[in-house]
Amino acid sequence: QLQLVESGGGLVQPGGSLRLSCAASGFILESYAIAWFRQAPGKEREGISCISSSGGSTSYADSVKGRFTISRDNAKNTVYLQMNSLKPEDTAVYYCAADRRVLGCVFYGMDYWGKGTLVTVSS
Repeated sequence: QLQLVESGGGLVQPGGSLRLSCAASGFILESYAIAWFRQAPGKEREGISCISSSGGSTSYADSVKGRFTISRDNAKNTVYLQMNSLKPEDTAVYYCAADRRVLGCVFYGMDYWGKGTLVTVSS
């Protein structure tokens, strides 16, 4: 069965850090670009970061640029999202998604989705 599983969410105080993981099973992640999305209560889902299959290209939404870092370890079939300087407005369910493309990364046309992990930023 092909699936993505997110982990690492939880409750953190403003200014704190979390590292999310996106692990693949049933397929080889290195053939896919990966994107992280989030959806806050009452808001539309937004793409916040993506990384190409090789890891050589990344992209960030303005809302997280300079605070979040995406990376991948293809040997572990896992992509990470390091989140620093977290703010209450970062509270959301975070999803990873895979897109089978050779070059670059995008926030549409994803082939596989995870079920999400909840991040709550609150004091």
